[in-house]
Amino acid sequence: MKRKTKIIILVIVSLVIIAILVNELILKEGVERDSAKERVLPLTEQQSANEIGKAFGSDEDKSAIYPKSRSLIIKQGQEEAIALGIRNLLENSSDVSIFSYNVVVAESTCGDENVLDWISNGKSEDNIPISFGDYYVTKIYFEIPTGSPLCTVSYNIEIKSEIDGVYQEYDNILFTATSKAR
Repeated sequence: MKRKTKIIILVIVSLVIIAILVNELILKEGVERDSAKERVLPLTEQQSANEIGKAFGSDEDKSAIYPKSRSLIIKQGQEEAIALGIRNLLENSSDVSIFSYNVVVAESTCGDENVLDWISNGKSEDNIPISFGDYYVTKIYFEIPTGSPLCTVSYNIEIKSEIDGVYQEYDNILFTATSKAR
């Protein structure tokens, strides 16, 4: 009788472990599918502009990023991108104001790795004319070299506006990029 009880307990424990593992696998696939939905790279310029328009939370938001999660998981050797939107809300300016942006590292768990080199295009841009109330959309491209550390970087996009020939701080927006093995 004791042997049958032990076998039944072993079977039940095995089934519970299998159920937990299957559940974890399903949840992991769901998370990966959700992040794949918000990929910027395959979007056309018009689609990127539409997504940025939705990403602006209110009429007072000066900047926005797509994906809205402000987070990218990038496989080594694969190119990914974020879309950046800058809206001109400078009321005491002429019809068109000039803006610039620059991406800097806010925090990194990557050791000595030069994570600014992961930005393959769009690290900075100057002389961006934007009419009052309108917004400008651009993409910032990332490519993490194979063999880079698996780590996370917080980037800060510093946005400046030109007032009387001098660039002044306009807005800052944070996002993270995580390196993932191929």
